[in-house]
Parts: sequence; structure tokens; C-alpha cells
Amino acid sequence: MPGIIGKKIGMTSVFGPEGENIACTVIEAGPCVVTQVKSEETDGYRAVQLAFGEKKEKNATKAAIGHFKKANTTPKRDVAEFRDFKTEYDGLAELGKEIRIQDIFVEGDFIDAIGTSKGRGFQGVVKRHNFAGVGGQTHGQHNRLRAPGSMGNASFASRVPKGKRLAGRMGNDQVKLSNLKVVKILADQNLIVISGSLPGAKNSTVILQK
Repeated sequence: MPGIIGKKIGMTSVFGPEGENIACTVIEAGPCVVTQVKSEETDGYRAVQLAFGEKKEKNATKAAIGHFKKANTTPKRDVAEFRDFKTEYDGLAELGKEIRIQDIFVEGDFIDAIGTSKGRGFQGVVKRHNFAGVGGQTHGQHNRLRAPGSMGNASFASRVPKGKRLAGRMGNDQVKLSNLKVVKILADQNLIVISGSLPGAKNSTVILQK
């Protein structure tokens, strides 16, 4: 499965072939460096490890510096592994080789995007699970508009069963979106424009897979 690592720049819109306005996300993808090539003989499976984004050497561990030095490159910020690399991309799977957007994707491709959603902190059930709240105040309700309401059992069990949707930490989870269309590729600027919104804040890391 070929792919590339990128950084979310922000959102914009472009006009489609029929004049429709398409909301898009702009990703700065690559150039990435191949920092490790795994094979079935040595590792038990086929995979390619890519690295993206510069990192100061003083902030990298000695092990990481040595790992990147094998690929004849400087320390990188983000590293991702792409398993089961297809045989037609074997020419790209060479240690130290630089991979760019146009080597993997073309305009019109449908791809998958993996990112980390924005963290929302501790949230109640209305925001976290779209609860409606308790409702009207005709029967003495007081300050219960955003409460979850009764959700426990009666005399049997006499407790709230596990798995109930309750208040808690929201966001900051890995999210994968499938079948996103590549609208445009600006190879000279290492930019790829993808239809729709992608998870994560601006400047967050995004992994694109074909």
C-alpha cells in the first residue's frame, strides 16, 4: 500500500467541471525519505518506512540519529510505515530515496487519509454524543437542559451497565477517512488538494494512502 506523509495547511475551495464550488483541504505532502525497507526474508512482511519534516539534531535521540544516518539523511519529525508495498512501486523502495507526491498520486485518484482529530477535552453528553437533554420544565425540572437523564436499570442490577454513552474526554483520536478524491496536485510546491475536510488542526500530520 503506497502512501506519503504530509502536513495539513488549511482549507480552500475550487470550482468543479460543472461550475460547482467544492470545499477542499490543502496538504503539504513530502518530499519524504525512505529510511527503512522491510522484506519477508528479514522482517516477515513487506513494508517501507518514510520520514517527513525536519527536526533539530539536538532534539533527536542518538538511536534516531543513527537510524536516519543509514539512509544518508538528517533527523526527521514524523515517521510512518506503509505495509504490503505493491510490486509496481519497488523502484521507489530504495533506502535513502526521496519520494514526492507525483510519484504516488495523480489527479482523480481516490485515496484514504489518516489524522488525529482536534482534542475537545472533557465534554458532556450533549456535545459528545448529541443527546437532546432532559427537555421541558413543566414538571419541576431545574437546570437539567444538558443532563443525560435517567439511564440506570430498575431493581435488577440497580446500576448503570457498562458501555453507556456518558460524559468524558472527546477528540484527540486517530481518524481515517476513505475514498477522498484528489482534486489537484501542485508538484512544484509539494501541495495536494483533496476534496472534503480532513481530521486535525492546521500544521498537524496527515498520512495519505492509495
